[in-house]
Formats: sequence, structure tokens, C-alpha cells
Amino acid sequence: MDWHRWHADYDRPDSRLALRLHAVRAQVRAALDDSPSGPLKVLSLCAGQGHDLLGVLADHPRRDDVRARLVELDARNAAIAGATARAAGLTGVEVLTADASITDHYRDLAPADLVLVCGVFGNITEEDIERTVDHCAGLVRKGGTVIWTRHRDAPDRVPLICEWFEERGFERRWLSDPGVGYGVGAHRFHGEPRPLVAGTRMFTFVEDADA
Repeated sequence: MDWHRWHADYDRPDSRLALRLHAVRAQVRAALDDSPSGPLKVLSLCAGQGHDLLGVLADHPRRDDVRARLVELDARNAAIAGATARAAGLTGVEVLTADASITDHYRDLAPADLVLVCGVFGNITEEDIERTVDHCAGLVRKGGTVIWTRHRDAPDRVPLICEWFEERGFERRWLSDPGVGYGVGAHRFHGEPRPLVAGTRMFTFVEDADA
């Protein structure tokens, strides 16, 4: 998969990816609006070019409160995300070119106020999806939000992903309608965060998947 070329669909306003981005950004904005005053921490796994978060932070009133880490393995995408953050004057945003599946990249910032797991669940096995959901209970603080995506092609695993989150102390805040052709979910954590174990791999991308 050429993940740099994959991002081209964001430029087509009628593409499923562009429509999904609109929904994700709405939930990011809502999560920031609802966050308590003071510093905020945000983590983005497989952040790509940073469209999900940076497009909201650029004009959000809380932009200067946010310390964010975007982790992206593709160096071309990471470079674009970094340039976008700099152009917007988002000095609290760090873009790390690294394997986003490894817990080590988050341990110093977790538990965060907001965690983005977008473009991940459509590219990994069901076992790894559940494992990643389980790790979200260490990535996000009590009262924090996880925003995630998954396509709704058959077999539709969005309802199962919701169950996995809710079994682990998350409450569903919002879920996109099944008829729109993509899945976007926002879950708020009401449990006690668990420490992230160093050197743990949460997931592995598989071939022939659909983000």
C-alpha cells in the first residue's frame, strides 16, 4: 500500500474518505470543546498527514492548550503533517516518524485527554482490533475520549468494536449512521487508566485491507 498516494482521496469532496474526515473532525472539535480547562494532551496513532487533528486545531480556541503527538511511519506523510503544524503555528504539536503500534511512543504522554485511532481498524485483524481497544484503556485518561474509524463493508465489525469498548469501561458518545458507508465512533472512558507496558506491539497491518 502506498499510504502517501492513499491520502489523495481527501482532496475529492465526495469521496468516502473526505466525508469520513468531516465526521471525525466534528467529533474532535466536540471532544476539545468538552475538555476541562488547562493543558490538554492528544495522541494520534497512524496519523498520516494529520488531517484529522490539525484541521481542527488550526482555528480552535484551545489550540494553545494542546500538546499533541502524531505518530506516523510513512516519512512523506509525517513530513506533510509537520509542515502543516508549523504553518499553522501549532507549537505544541510533535510529529514522530515511527511505528505507531508500539506503546513506547506514548508512555510519557499517556493517559491523554483525546486519542485518535483513525485509519487503523480497517487494516488489522479482529484479534488486533480488540487488543488495541484494550490498550486504549491505558492511552486515555478517565473522562477522556477515543475517536476511531472502521469501514462498514461486510462483515460489518463496527457493532462488535463498540461492544469491545463498552466492555472495558467506555461509554458511547457518538456513532455514525450505518447508511453513510463509513464508521466513525467516539467513546468516553469512565474507568481507571492502566499503565502501558513498554515494548508492546498493539497491532500489525495486514495486506489487502481497507482503512
